[in-house]
Amino acid sequence: MPSPGSAPEPDPTAPATGPAAGPATIGTVAQAAGVSRATVSRAFGQPHRLRPETVERVRAVASELGYTPNPVAQALSTGRSGNLALVVPDIANPFFPPMIRAVQGQAERAGYAVFLGDADEDPNREDVLLTRLARQVDGFVLASSRMSAARIREQAERRPLVLVNRDVAGIPRVLIDTAGGVARAVERLAELGHRRIAYLNGPARSWSNTQRLKAVRAAGARFDVAVVPLPARRPTFEAGRQAVPELLGSGARAVVAFDDLVGHGVLAGLGERGLSVPADFSVVGCDDVLAAQAYPPLTTVSARSAEAGRAAVDLLAARLAGTSTGDVRLTLETTLVPGATVAAPPHRTDPH
Repeated sequence: MPSPGSAPEPDPTAPATGPAAGPATIGTVAQAAGVSRATVSRAFGQPHRLRPETVERVRAVASELGYTPNPVAQALSTGRSGNLALVVPDIANPFFPPMIRAVQGQAERAGYAVFLGDADEDPNREDVLLTRLARQVDGFVLASSRMSAARIREQAERRPLVLVNRDVAGIPRVLIDTAGGVARAVERLAELGHRRIAYLNGPARSWSNTQRLKAVRAAGARFDVAVVPLPARRPTFEAGRQAVPELLGSGARAVVAFDDLVGHGVLAGLGERGLSVPADFSVVGCDDVLAAQAYPPLTTVSARSAEAGRAAVDLLAARLAGTSTGDVRLTLETTLVPGATVAAPPHRTDPH
């Protein structure tokens, strides 16, 4: 019996409260939220399987109690890691940061974290990245893949995979169709009087590059414009700058560049040679990621990289939830974005 004035002995059968209760567990969150332990697990690992209001309530209670799910235990119980991976060919190319941000935001809303891989325009490195990351993620968004279609299909057998700007039948894909915008660029140059234009290629393995070259050639035939393709190269500012001698030697006085980064380089190379844009040479970029930063503002073709990233995550989440199967092919159309880098070709005196 305790002596007068001493503290009473704790009752071991009484529920623990306050700091003595220890860290919150999945069980305490489930009890406080009035749901099962499985529902708490799904709210963090598979939120797409629950009603949004249930996910919101469970996560609010968990936050209030200071509960953080154990990723290892969560992966063991659900068979899912709660992670996705986005692999791009060149993280430094300004086309990809808007996509990366969009993928991360959309993935977080779906309850996933995102790993990012940079393949450095190397299909072998891309393959290695997918193979290694497959152990840690539930699925992939693979942007502008440089791998062969056969290898992409092999990787898709390991983990669910959604492609951006790569058209492989049987695999869900989001395609930014620049053909419409590129055709309009050629049409505009023809309207201004150009009868010979160059196309400055991007990477040889790029699906987007193949589509853009086809579009330039088709539009050239339609509008009676000769098209001179120049060699494939990695899309960089320096590549565009170094291509200027070839451009000038092609006889063309207008160029459609693979992307804005290459187009910027062309502007710099022309300026170094004392040529004025657009009075002496017309330049069109593609992807609309740097157009406003150029002087003069670059005429370009619209890009929808952020939209493509969000759409790819939605397709992947639906695939992981088992609510989407089959050959999904989503196309995003593009338009010509007017700038100040196209004009009529310089007047030349006909020697005849």
